[in-house]
Amino acid sequence: MKKKKFLFKSIFSKLKTHYWLNAPPTLTAILLTLIVVSIIVLCSGADKSIYTNLFNIQPASAQRITPSDVWQLVYQQLPDFPRENKYISKENGKVAENNTLANRLIRYHIYTKGRAPIYRLDWKLTLADYLGANEIMYDTTYPGNDSLRENPIEGDRKAIKSLTRSQRDALVKVLVNIFNPTSQNTQSPNPNTAPSPTTSTTPQPPQRGGAELLK
Repeated sequence: MKKKKFLFKSIFSKLKTHYWLNAPPTLTAILLTLIVVSIIVLCSGADKSIYTNLFNIQPASAQRITPSDVWQLVYQQLPDFPRENKYISKENGKVAENNTLANRLIRYHIYTKGRAPIYRLDWKLTLADYLGANEIMYDTTYPGNDSLRENPIEGDRKAIKSLTRSQRDALVKVLVNIFNPTSQNTQSPNPNTAPSPTTSTTPQPPQRGGAELLK
């Protein structure tokens, strides 16, 4: 970069000394154009590198596995987990069999709430949302609202509420192990450390009995 700056300064200095004052207007315009083009060409390599670095950054979890894969793995390990996949697609008017409860739960957790998929506590907070013990769930932002004729949020919340505590714990364990297979017992972030940028930092006060639901 220092060499480039020195080169620009040197070129400009020479042009100013030998041609700038005596050159006709047409030649002056051409020289200015050449200077601008040279700067753009020399800097294009650095700009390209910066652009590449900015737009190729992806979450580590997204590089390992995608939510579209996870819901199928959930049902492989928990075949009795409610599917809730009888809703009609807005696009083709057919039953959207792949739009399952597990699919929507994962999308809500990762995309709607921006929570990390590798921590047990984050998944428990998401389940607490469904149980009405943590943050409010909004119809308009719930997965499936834009693609299904009927918003599945109420049916999904009812299905989650029908699970026993042991079934919810089993679900959390399966989800964490799928997203982070190298660690069977991933701990939640230290509460004394700064919160993750993707973690909600303004949770609403839990309703009465919320602490018991998170155990």
